[in-house]
Formats: sequence, structure tokens, C-alpha cells
Amino acid sequence: MNFSDLPEIQITRNVRSKHLRLRVEPNKIRLTAPVFCTSGQIQSFIQLSEQWLLKTWQQQQQNIKNQDRTLPNTLQLFNLQNSITIIYHTQQPNFIFDDQNSQLLISDRQPTQYLKNFLIAYAKHHLPLYLEEISQESNLNFGKCTIRQPKTRWGSCTSKHDIMLNSGLVLFPKHIARYVCVHELAHTKYFDHGPHFWAEVEKYDQHYLQHRKILKNTPLPYWWIH
Repeated sequence: MNFSDLPEIQITRNVRSKHLRLRVEPNKIRLTAPVFCTSGQIQSFIQLSEQWLLKTWQQQQQNIKNQDRTLPNTLQLFNLQNSITIIYHTQQPNFIFDDQNSQLLISDRQPTQYLKNFLIAYAKHHLPLYLEEISQESNLNFGKCTIRQPKTRWGSCTSKHDIMLNSGLVLFPKHIARYVCVHELAHTKYFDHGPHFWAEVEKYDQHYLQHRKILKNTPLPYWWIH
């Protein structure tokens, strides 16, 4: 593999960025740059990162090939002790969730889409409640909470302290979802990622470095991201 085999790098300038940052995703490569960076500086940074880019992109593509592309028969969600049994069969509703028996019925008409629909609906109900719980625990207040499906972010916080959480967080263990909640709530106090911000995160998640690493290195299921 050589540099020409890589996809076109998508460049975004961000007023909050202080450094150039490359991110390799399953189907694209993104570069975030401070607004003051020149085109020459960006190209130089890309050239210096060439070997890392090639190695990381190749690994990403291999991971995709190795992923299990079958739909799951069980789901473990962040706030449930027991896993959910999934049954795919002919039915009129897109999905029916029997929480008493930990059973999810998915219509076999478009099972992948309906499974995603269930998870999004579940996330929209449960993640804001969990964020409120962590907010009260940490005494860090927020405005509104929205649940979305961004490709590259697990969460965000606006200057008005409105927080967005990625619906895919429900597929992670609870301590990982908690780290993201703590991270975004800490932004209500410190808007950047400076030392004071990370100290605030550590006050409520002493193992945040480990949790951050798990979040970064754990791929979401194939059926969720495609």
C-alpha cells in the first residue's frame, strides 16, 4: 500500500483546536486544524504522518474484514444487568421490547434498520436520565440534552451548556457511558481540554484515562455503523 491508496483527507478548521489532529475512520480520514494553520503547514503535517496513516488505515480495513456481519441474537445495554434476547420474526410493529422478560422482537422486514431504531429510541429515553443522575452527583449542571448519531463524536457541549450524547453509548458498559457524561459535564465548567478540565474529569472518574482508551479502541458493531 502507498499514499495514493488512501482516501482523500477531509480537512476541517476548528476555532477550538490548538493542534493539528488526524483521525482515521473505517471509510474516511479527517484532519482537524486550528484556524491559523496555513495550507503549507497542513501538507507538511500530513507528509510527516504518512507512515502512521498508511499503517492505521490498513489496520482499519483489516478490522472491517474481520468483523462479524451477522445480526446479534443478544444485546447488552449500558444500564441493564441482564442481556436482551433478540428474536427476528414476521410482525407488524418494527420492534417490541418486553423489558420484564428481557426480550426484543424485531420485524424481519428490515431487521438491521429496526434494530437501530430500537437502540436510538432506547438511548433517547435512558441517556438523558443517566446524564441527569451524573449531573446531580457531580453538581455540574447542564441545559438541554439531545441524543444523536454522529460519526465521529461521543458527545459535545455548547457554550449554553447544552449537551449532545451519541446514541451508540448504550452499547458500551455503564462506566464508559459515565465517563462521556462526566467529560461533557466538565465542559460546562472548562470549555477547553486544558489541565483544569482534566482535573475536573478526574474528580468524578479516577480511571478516565483507561475509560477513554477503551472508548477509542473498541469498534462499534458492523450492523450499527453501516
